Amino acid sequence: MRCSPMSSTATLPDGTASGAALHWRALEGLYASAPINRLFESELAVTGEGAARISFMVDERCFHAAGAAHGTIYFKMLDDAAFYAANTLVTDRFLLTTAFNLHFTKPVRSGRVVAEGRWISGRKRVLVAESRLVDAEGEEIGRGTGTFMRSRIALSGLPGYAARLEAAAG
Repeated sequence: MRCSPMSSTATLPDGTASGAALHWRALEGLYASAPINRLFESELAVTGEGAARISFMVDERCFHAAGAAHGTIYFKMLDDAAFYAANTLVTDRFLLTTAFNLHFTKPVRSGRVVAEGRWISGRKRVLVAESRLVDAEGEEIGRGTGTFMRSRIALSGLPGYAARLEAAAG
């Protein structure tokens, strides 16, 4: 099974951005602005309500001593994909990861990997989302489930979010 891009419902037919689409683009800006993401060649795409996808490259910079991707890359991408899938449903607050369960399925040595996240349940204070990693051959290499809680941090106060929101609106 190959991973194919999901269609996005990010813009209305006349080309004007919806409120949800503006929020999704702002979340993508937030991801791009995070200093940690300067360490990884990766890109977030919010593909719909409760859905996010991160594409990234695995090469020797990500390896542990035995020549395959270290578990930290699995965790980071799985957590981020699930987090952003959940945060599509929360437009006012930044979410915090409170728990994350991770299952390693297969080692990966190199190539493009996609983390697919999707919201499962919860909309008020706590949200649950899952994610999976798929390698360039379309095989699942990891899976995770996270619990995310609303924080007191306003999304609108975060520079990466606010800048993309302003650019998309204006």
